[in-house]
Amino acid sequence: MTTSGVRLRAAPTADLSPAELTRLRALLDDAFAGRFGDDDWSHALGGVHVLAEADGEPVGHGAVVVRQLVAGERTLRTGYVEAVATAAPWRRRGVGSAVMAEVERLVAGGFQLGALSSSRQAVGLYAARGWHRWTGAVAALTPAGIVDSPGEAVFVLPTPHTPAGLDTSARLVCDWRPGDPW
Repeated sequence: MTTSGVRLRAAPTADLSPAELTRLRALLDDAFAGRFGDDDWSHALGGVHVLAEADGEPVGHGAVVVRQLVAGERTLRTGYVEAVATAAPWRRRGVGSAVMAEVERLVAGGFQLGALSSSRQAVGLYAARGWHRWTGAVAALTPAGIVDSPGEAVFVLPTPHTPAGLDTSARLVCDWRPGDPW
C-alpha cells in the first residue's frame, strides 16, 4: 500500500494482459504529454513493471529492463529504469516514491548497477533518492560504432553487486536500441 486506495505490484511484461498493456500505454502517453513514442514504449517492455493501481487502473509505473553498459573497461549487467510516470491527479501523494522504492529493490537484488536517463524535471527526485549523476562522458554503441551522447542526464545507483572502485568519471557506453539510446 503506497497511499490510500493504491495497490503496488510487480509483474513481468509477459504476465500483463493486452487490456492492461493498453491501459498502461495510455497512462504513459498522458503522463508524458504526447512525448512518449513507440520506441519509448518498446524500451519499457520485456522486463519487470512496477505498477501502482487504484480501482484497477494504473496510476504510477516504472519498468526495470536488462541492459549491458560498459564503464571504462568493465561490462556491467544493468537494471535500466524506463517509463517512470505518475498520473497527474496522483502526483505528490507518494505514488512515485513507492514505485521507485520497489524499482530500486529489484535493481539492488539482481544487477551490478542501476541506471536511468532523467528528464530535467526529475533530476532532483533521483538525486534525493541516492542516484548519482554519471560524471564521465556517455555514448552509445550504434551500428556505425560508438557515438557520443552529450547532454544526457544519466544517473546510476550502486548495488551490493557493483564492482569495487567503479569509476563514474570513465566513459559510459550503452548497448544499441532503436530510438533514443539512453
